Amino acid sequence: MAKNDNNNRKMSVEEAGQKGGKTTSKNHDREFYEEIGQKGGETTSQNHDQEFYEEIGQKGGETTSKTHDREFYEDIGQKGGETTSQNHDEEFYEEIGQKGGNATSRNHDEEFYEEIGQKGGERRGQQRKNNNNNS
Repeated sequence: MAKNDNNNRKMSVEEAGQKGGKTTSKNHDREFYEEIGQKGGETTSQNHDQEFYEEIGQKGGETTSKTHDREFYEDIGQKGGETTSQNHDEEFYEEIGQKGGNATSRNHDEEFYEEIGQKGGERRGQQRKNNNNNS
């Protein structure tokens, strides 16, 4: 292990790593990190399959759900929706709507549609009632 100049004791691996990381960050800019991140991502994708990404995604999602509240998810959903709307046109929404509708119809039966139709009708009736009471 390397000597620590502060008190003549050996540095731990963690301390040496931190020292190296700080030195690297002083010597390199954002572009450097973007480039090595790109290379690392490409190498990872060559060495791992979809199951790997599903597993790490699930682990990340579980960890995030333990450390963040509903407001966090509302905020990131809002930001994601705004970014998506800036980057896509009406055709994009038609396409994903079609895909979602097809997937839903494959995964649900007539009873499901009756149930959501009834809920929608009840909600619409409640909204009309509230609007009439506010007039």
